[in-house]
Amino acid sequence: MRKVYFLLCLIILLAFLLRVYKVTEIPPALNWDEASIGYNAYSILQTNKDEWGKFLPVHFKSYGEYKLPGQIYLSIPGVAIFGLNELGVRITPVVYGTLTALVMFFLGRALFLSNKAGLLAAFLLAIAPWHIQLTRASFESSLATLFVTLGIWLLIKGFKDQKWLIVSMIPFALSVFTYNSARIFTPIFLMAILFIYWKKLIKFKKFIILALLIFVGLLTPLTPYFLSGERSARYKLVSITDDPGLVPRINENRGRSTLPKPLPRLIHNKVTYISFYFARNYLSHFTPQFLFLSGAPHKQHHVQNLGQLYLFQAPFLLIGLWGLFKYKHKFKGLLFSWVFLAMVPVSITGDSIPHALRTLIAVPFYQLLSAYGFLITLNKFSKFSKISFFSKISFFFLLGAVILISVGYYLYNYFIIYPRQYSRDWQYGYKQAVEYIKEHEDEYDLIVFTRHYGEPHMFTLFYLNYDPAKYQVDPNLVRFETYDWVRVLNFDKFYFPDLGDEGTGQKDILEKYKDKKILLIGKPGDFPLGGRSLLKVNFLDSTPAFLIVDNK
Repeated sequence: MRKVYFLLCLIILLAFLLRVYKVTEIPPALNWDEASIGYNAYSILQTNKDEWGKFLPVHFKSYGEYKLPGQIYLSIPGVAIFGLNELGVRITPVVYGTLTALVMFFLGRALFLSNKAGLLAAFLLAIAPWHIQLTRASFESSLATLFVTLGIWLLIKGFKDQKWLIVSMIPFALSVFTYNSARIFTPIFLMAILFIYWKKLIKFKKFIILALLIFVGLLTPLTPYFLSGERSARYKLVSITDDPGLVPRINENRGRSTLPKPLPRLIHNKVTYISFYFARNYLSHFTPQFLFLSGAPHKQHHVQNLGQLYLFQAPFLLIGLWGLFKYKHKFKGLLFSWVFLAMVPVSITGDSIPHALRTLIAVPFYQLLSAYGFLITLNKFSKFSKISFFSKISFFFLLGAVILISVGYYLYNYFIIYPRQYSRDWQYGYKQAVEYIKEHEDEYDLIVFTRHYGEPHMFTLFYLNYDPAKYQVDPNLVRFETYDWVRVLNFDKFYFPDLGDEGTGQKDILEKYKDKKILLIGKPGDFPLGGRSLLKVNFLDSTPAFLIVDNK
């Protein structure tokens, strides 16, 4: 066992290093959700209230989409230790991303009754592009993945020792407080397990009843949420049923149909169209293009033109799949419920399909199945006496070389190419712009900051380490709510308009505030009247991001 735990320590160290190396620089900037998570954690730390002045909320209104509390509260220690900066925000996902690899060892060992399977599962998750990408930045789904994985491991232990069934409800319940996909996945997954393993579980129904009562009891803080409009806020942002183009498309297709009435109405309606989009979205997550070739289209969630999984995993996934049926694995139903139900929440959404972030909960399944395939392959090789020792060594040497090249190619793309090509997609440039503001804000009466790239007020709050107590009661704070978002127009001496062609122009601002010294931050083209040029901030591909001028 010493050798096993020594290898496990090396794998966990590898997982940590792959997540912490240059984590303040890559991804190349905090996105607006990371800035919001960090600032709200800072606000709770300083005042026990969020940015809206709500005391220790269970939901954080943030931009109007109501963030779940898990990520924000768990970010408080990192912010307290390292400060309100990139490391303070990102150290939390680095830590729990590494812990997920540790849990994978115990889960793999429990599922396949093999230390080798546990080590392989932990190793594959440690190097997984899908998981690395989403645990180097503050994404809530990666926290949900830890709790779901931990819950499933404890659930499996509970089939032998029933007290673990009760304990497993704690991480399962916690997952519901972390990410919206988990709010759908976790309850239906537990119902599926009850249905599939009912004959076995009915033998200790007292433990099952107690476990379910604990699960429901832990979710009682969510009761006000389910009784309020907050419940549908995030759903409205992403749901295919709230697509404003859905009804016009249906009516257009009915009008173009040459079929006799009432067939156009029977064929073209909300039920048929939503069913079509759901099926299309669902199946897109099982295609070779998504899994092994091109990956997810959302640039923050994946290195483009690489699969979510390594191509070398494909044969082992097939072998593992074959093994589940061949050897009639008793947890086959659990594993398939895991992956098939993990794709349900994302399939009712309409943006960036297939989606790596909302399906991250399924990532451990693929690593476990690959590990099982590896294990079967190892066992088969050991039994083939006709295969020479040299041939066996050559095979594993070649496999090791393929794995090393695959991982190296991914890391090269992630650390070298990706930051330069996609810094724009990470809202790069806000930090540099706000650092200039920080040095010169006392020189100006008004600071105008374009909202072209999204949520400049949050980056301003974050990088200025703006006092949350002051912000919560700021008399100059002006917010306005639209159908799907909350925007901040003013606070303190800051003004955040849609500059340029999108809205308020430079001329309007200079005329309205002609008696003030004004600092203006905008994109190229926002300042046709010119001004004293102070700083140009470029994206990492050298294209211009922000121009900073004043009216002196």
